[in-house]
Amino acid sequence: MSLPHAILTALLERPSSGLELTRRFDRSIGYFWSATHQQIYRELGRLEESGYIRALAPEQPARGRKKEYEVLPAGRDELTGWVASREDPKPVRDPLLLRMRAAAVVGTDGLPVELRRHLALHERQLAEYRDIEARDFSPGPGPGREPGSTPEPAPKSAPRAPQIGGLSEADRLRHLVLRAGIDLERMWVQWLTEALRESDTAPVGGPDGTESS
Repeated sequence: MSLPHAILTALLERPSSGLELTRRFDRSIGYFWSATHQQIYRELGRLEESGYIRALAPEQPARGRKKEYEVLPAGRDELTGWVASREDPKPVRDPLLLRMRAAAVVGTDGLPVELRRHLALHERQLAEYRDIEARDFSPGPGPGREPGSTPEPAPKSAPRAPQIGGLSEADRLRHLVLRAGIDLERMWVQWLTEALRESDTAPVGGPDGTESS
């Protein structure tokens, strides 16, 4: 039931229309809990039927105005109970890892190309997360940078120092979520780099090292 809880979280942060909510998912919560726009709209209807949210009455009715939703007390209670509930870690299910295991028995033809593609994607995501961290959680403008300007992306090899001083409790928790994403992407970049290095030194051909015909 995590999608409705993600929606309740977003609406408690700020009442939004369905369209605004989908856009916010695309650039925030969607990084770690993805959902299609259709799923979000469908879940909004269910949450409204359950009495967890309601549509706000527009101050000035206008044709084409989007309905905005807010969370009701029952929705806040549901989210509070879910935060405190017990839930075990989920097993990892990544197709790339399964394909690596399959390559051990059928050979690695074509796999290095896919590994390099995945490496580029994870490097791009890591850079995006670091830009978000510098923009939203920096303690202040650095030397030579004006407040509100776009920060320079951090080098991939630069160590990430936690910067949580002066943040509110809510922002510290949001920063922890972002840091989990940063650490996960760093892990993938490191692992894929090592996997490519090992594949470059492995014998060419099938899984037993013989030349494939």
